[in-house]
Amino acid sequence: MRILGRLVLMALGLLLAIPAGAGALTLLLLLDPAAKGWLANGALAGLDALLPDLAAGLAPETMLVVLAGLAQALFGLLVLPPVLIALIGETLRLRSLAWYGGACGLLTAALPWLVRGAPRPGGAAERLAAEGRLSAILFLAGAAAGLVYWLVAGRGGDAR
Repeated sequence: MRILGRLVLMALGLLLAIPAGAGALTLLLLLDPAAKGWLANGALAGLDALLPDLAAGLAPETMLVVLAGLAQALFGLLVLPPVLIALIGETLRLRSLAWYGGACGLLTAALPWLVRGAPRPGGAAERLAAEGRLSAILFLAGAAAGLVYWLVAGRGGDAR
């Protein structure tokens, strides 16, 4: 019966942690002046690329492919780290805030670097600064998700 209680707490913790991480990421991106520029430039570039393609007769399904790619990236950044850290924490019976907040933040910040693999050539100093800012934003968003999970399911859960 205690295992069932832990599973319910885990599910509730993840159900609250994932939207908390998404909300923190949105808020941090909107508050950071450099990120506002990235978002605006990226949206304008995407719109500029999409409108001529649609006018030329490109199928609207292309937009669905782009949205599916965005959803997959957001799933990887917002869902995977809290779930993985929660599973490891529950398996190893880790109960510290440092584990849930720190590990979830580090994993979230490291995912883009891990997925990309190799550094990109050219313009290293400016791009490295921008990637550092983005990594800090992702760390804080992941840490927020880990903190919420810890508050709900991690801190007093030795009853098994």
